[in-house]
Amino acid sequence: MKICMRCVMPETAESLAFDESGTCSVCRQIEYKQTQIDWPAREREFDALIEPLRGRHDYDCIVPFSGGKDSTFTLWYLVTQKRLKPLVVRFDHGFMRPNLNQNNLRTLRTLGADCVTFTPNWKVVRKLMFESLKRRGDFCWHCHTGIFSYPMWEALRWQVPLVIWGEPTGEYASFYSYDEVEEVDEERFNRFVNLGITAEDMLGMLDDTKSAYPVVARDLKPYTFPPLAELRKLGLRSVLLGGYIPWDVKRQVETIKRELGWQGDEVEGIPPEYDYEKIECFMQGIRDYLKYLKRGFGRTTHLTAIDIRNGRLERERAIELVERYDGRRPASLDLFLRYLDLSEAEFYDIVRQHTVAPHAFPDPAEIEAANWAPKDFAQWSRIVGERERDRGVE
Repeated sequence: MKICMRCVMPETAESLAFDESGTCSVCRQIEYKQTQIDWPAREREFDALIEPLRGRHDYDCIVPFSGGKDSTFTLWYLVTQKRLKPLVVRFDHGFMRPNLNQNNLRTLRTLGADCVTFTPNWKVVRKLMFESLKRRGDFCWHCHTGIFSYPMWEALRWQVPLVIWGEPTGEYASFYSYDEVEEVDEERFNRFVNLGITAEDMLGMLDDTKSAYPVVARDLKPYTFPPLAELRKLGLRSVLLGGYIPWDVKRQVETIKRELGWQGDEVEGIPPEYDYEKIECFMQGIRDYLKYLKRGFGRTTHLTAIDIRNGRLERERAIELVERYDGRRPASLDLFLRYLDLSEAEFYDIVRQHTVAPHAFPDPAEIEAANWAPKDFAQWSRIVGERERDRGVE
C-alpha cells in the first residue's frame, strides 16, 4: 500500500491523490495554504461578509456547535474577536460524553450565547445506524447529515442568512483545496457529507415493513438539506471560518483551554497527547476502528500527518505512534454491538464488504484488543431501548 513520502497517509484515504514525487494532495494543499494565501486579505473578505449583516436580524449568524475543539474555537472567535451575536445550534447525535457536556455549559456561560439543541428520535437513529453500516460500512449517516442539515433548517426558521462553520475540508482531505472557495452548500452535502445516500434513498433502503414503529418520510426531515428555493429567498451564505483565517488546531486548542477552561479527554485509539481530538462522541473509537478495518489506517495516522505538515513531528516518530495505537479493538465495540443487536461475527461480515483496495481486510482473530477504556466508560449509556431489531421484529 502506497504511503505519502512526506506524511504517513496511505492511498486508501478517501479523496487522496499522489503526485510524481509520492507526496499526497493534502500535503500539497497545506503547502499552498502556508505559502500562497494572503491571509490578511482573506480576513478582510470575512469582515466584508459579516458587517452588512450585523444587527439586522435577531442573530448575526448561526454557529453549528458540537463542543469539540473546532466549533468551540469558532464560537469563541466570533464572539470575542468579531463581536457577533450568534445563535448556537447543537445536533445531539446520541453519544455526547460527560466532559463534553460540561465544556459546553462552561463555554456558553462564559461567552454568553443563546443555544438550541435538537435530539433526534432514538428508535429512528438505531435503524439509520444499522442501514448506514450495512450500506457504507459507516454507521454515522444520521450524524453526518444531521449535523450539516439541521443548522440550515434553523437558519430558515430564525431567518438568519449566515451560517459560520469551522475548519475547511482542505485541511484534512482533498474534496476541496485551499485554492478554491468552499461553502457548505447542497453540492458539498451530496458530494461527501451524506455518504452518497439521500434521505429519500435511505427511506427506500430501510426494510421497515414489519416494524412496530415504521420510519416514514417526515421522520427523516432533519437529515435532508433544505429546499434551494427557500435558501435563495433568504440569501443564505454558509461559510467556513477556516477559509478566512489560517487554521491551526493546536494553537486554537491552547486558546480555548486558556480562555474558556475547555478540557480535553481520553479517546480510544489515539495517543494521550491528542486529548483534544474527537472528544465529543463516545462511539469515536468504533468510527476509527471501522476506518482501520476498511482502509488500513486509523486516527493516529490522521493526527500525526497533521503534525508533520505543520513541522511539529518527525515522520519516524509518527510511524512509531501509528504502529502502537492504530488498529486495536476498542472496548466500546461490545457496547456498539449491543446498540445494533449484532454479533461480532455479523459486524465483521458487514464491514469486510467495504474493504478499500489495495488494503486487505485483517483477520479479526489476530487483532490485538486495547488494554484500557476511557475513564468515563462506565458512564456511557447502556440504555438500548425496545428489543426490536432494526431488520424486523423477532
